Amino acid sequence: MREAVEVVARPGFSVSVVRCADDHTGWSPAEVSAGHRMVLVRRGRFRRKVRGVVADADPTSAYLAGPGDEERFAHPAGGDVCTSVEFGARLWRHLAGDRPGPSTVYVDGALEPAHRRVVASAADLDYALAEQLLALVRGAIIQAAQAPTPASPGRGDDRAVVGRAREAIVADDPAAAGLFPLAEALGVSPYRLSRAFPRELGVSLTRYRNRVRVGRALERLEAGERELGVLAADLGFADQAHLTRTVREHAGAPPGAIRRLLAR
Repeated sequence: MREAVEVVARPGFSVSVVRCADDHTGWSPAEVSAGHRMVLVRRGRFRRKVRGVVADADPTSAYLAGPGDEERFAHPAGGDVCTSVEFGARLWRHLAGDRPGPSTVYVDGALEPAHRRVVASAADLDYALAEQLLALVRGAIIQAAQAPTPASPGRGDDRAVVGRAREAIVADDPAAAGLFPLAEALGVSPYRLSRAFPRELGVSLTRYRNRVRVGRALERLEAGERELGVLAADLGFADQAHLTRTVREHAGAPPGAIRRLLAR
């Protein structure tokens, strides 16, 4: 079951909150995309297949769809909540140009609070917030389109290893507490796991793990969390100062400022 609620409608683009309650490991029937859109995951994770390529979607990644794309989805981890930004053809050309855009882009810590702010402050989207969102979306598209895609005999295996590692980290599996236990749980060497992440995602394993934790912090801050010491302990940071440094590094502002920005 899927529910989409439009929260913003402007000339050239619109924003909707999409809630999906599906819970199945098999692939859904094909759905044909009607236009250009970027879908950012706010909560949960799922898999998407388009043109025979399977990609994981979670709060650290977004997927791009174009007119005529046949998409199938699997939800082995249960439901999810996403932000869907749909673009008119003219605006999309301004954002992406003639690039053969990738189907998946990495969502850094600056883009996540931006799209959360759009949903929280839909009435205040006409200038600064709209400019910030579109600039960040364009930056993500360009960065992904320019990312190197080296061909190597073991790259398919590395992609599978990174996918399993991401699942463990996002699911907060106890084995994901450190590089060595995670590598052991996946049956690969720590060296291979460390090298595979930058090749597949463009970021290190450490940065990816911190990015996941920052996403959880944003979720709690948006809900009004005020006890930063408790939040730091819950998310596995050394202390409140460590939490503050990491959130600032990824999201561009300290937790208190993020909470005020996301307050409904």
